[in-house]
Amino acid sequence: MPSPHSIRAALLALCLGIALSSGAQQLPSPPTLLPPTASNFAIFFRSVPVGSEQVAVTRGAGGWTILSSARLAAPFDVVARRVQVRYTPEWKPVDLTIDAIVRGQAQALHTTVDGTTAKSDITIAGQLTQKPDTVDGDAVLLPSVFFGPYEAVAERLKTASAGSSIPVYAAPQLSFSLKVGESSIEQIQTTARLIAARRTRVTFATPAMPFDVEIWTDEAGRLLRLSVPSQDLDVVRDDIASVTARSVPISRPNDEQVKIPANGFSLAGTLSKPADAGAKPLPAVVLIGGSGTADRDELAFGIPIFGQLAGTIADGGFVVLRFDKRGIGQSGGRLESASLGDFSDDLRAAVRFLSGRKDVDPKRIAVVGHSEGGAVAMIAAAKDKRIAALVLVATNGVTGSDLVLAQQQHLLSRSNFSEAEKQAKIELQTRINQAVITGKGWENVPADLRRQIDNPEFQSILTNDPAKIMPDVRQPILIVQGELDTQVVPSNADRLEALARARKKAPPPTVVVKVPGVNHLLVPATTGEIDEYGTLPDKHVSSTVSTAIVSWLGKTLTAAR
Repeated sequence: MPSPHSIRAALLALCLGIALSSGAQQLPSPPTLLPPTASNFAIFFRSVPVGSEQVAVTRGAGGWTILSSARLAAPFDVVARRVQVRYTPEWKPVDLTIDAIVRGQAQALHTTVDGTTAKSDITIAGQLTQKPDTVDGDAVLLPSVFFGPYEAVAERLKTASAGSSIPVYAAPQLSFSLKVGESSIEQIQTTARLIAARRTRVTFATPAMPFDVEIWTDEAGRLLRLSVPSQDLDVVRDDIASVTARSVPISRPNDEQVKIPANGFSLAGTLSKPADAGAKPLPAVVLIGGSGTADRDELAFGIPIFGQLAGTIADGGFVVLRFDKRGIGQSGGRLESASLGDFSDDLRAAVRFLSGRKDVDPKRIAVVGHSEGGAVAMIAAAKDKRIAALVLVATNGVTGSDLVLAQQQHLLSRSNFSEAEKQAKIELQTRINQAVITGKGWENVPADLRRQIDNPEFQSILTNDPAKIMPDVRQPILIVQGELDTQVVPSNADRLEALARARKKAPPPTVVVKVPGVNHLLVPATTGEIDEYGTLPDKHVSSTVSTAIVSWLGKTLTAAR
């Protein structure tokens, strides 16, 4: 990590010659000078919140004004009572004014620009210094540490093309160019609306040390986020900094954002429909994701697994619901205290929600579970007759305890550990599993490990046994398995099939589809190993997988009428 001195040499050099402080100080809050329409930005340094800045952009008869006030704690220790930058209607610089308290000392800067001449009055501890500079007449004025003035950069980026340059004057220090890179559009869902954010990579070509910056803007060209990866600095507008905001990697034009009433909280989800959906009730599908912090798109290694599946299934003529796991994204509830049984209750709440909609046929609701979501789907299907069909994708057919041991043995087989080390790790995992399941033997497990794994979810995963659940599952089942899956190996599909066919009282149909060349993420792969996930060139769910699911659902739910 760069030292404070290298930071000062780059973007974070204080425009008034301020040395960064190493100790925290209690700083007064800036006065409220801004209109109610001002935006608030949270400022993070090394992933720790260090301050905030309120910013307003207004246009009057004389041109544009960017006004802000800010408070930054250590390592900056600055309160900006007023930062104001003015431009002509054509966004040519007029002047910059800063009134700040730096480590308890009043400091001020006033820079005026006339053509290509900038004149700065700098006042520190009552001492006035004047400094002239030659600048570009189209420069944006960017005092360091204060980020409201970057609204001018956001405005320029509305029309700047990749490869172009934007002149910058870091008053009162130096001039340099901002090199514009490629842009991409990313959608961000907030509680209020869906924002089409433009994400542009730029390079600050400063003489001392060029560095890369990402600048995000909204549809109006206003600043959303500024990130300096090399300095671990992030400035984020409150609406997208909120825990309820989420990135939307994939969507359909008619997607509907919904709230699903659960047990004491709501689950947030996305409902997708066929493009030509009419008034007639349609069959519906609920997607339930895997372990960990699974959101509604089940985004993994840049692959929105459920986002893609939802689109394909909706195109097949179904209403498709996917939702953020409890405690994740925009969903309420707490993740750390939940078990597979709790997640199955959430799934049943989603089924109940669908069955009450006029555009859904309540007799034709299916559930598609991926990985751990398959176990959750089985538990729910065994209890809920409203579920008409069940699709298990890359789902374990053995106990969770056996699956965890098998996964560890596979990883160790590819490691450089000695045989003795491998055996020791397997024995430790066995002790962990027994302690979690029985509640006994924790003295044989390191305390730091116990803090991570002694929770309801992991206990329910280890004790989950498809052989005990399957006899109560009366729905027809489709089992889909990638043949290159190394996390849930193909033999699990065989085991599930045997359990399903062994059901008594004229068991419903069971179909198994194994897909060659597909891994646990349901995308084409070479080895299927976890360490390959991040380098996969094809980020699309295999069409063989999605087609098999859509085709089976069509036949099965038609028969369920």
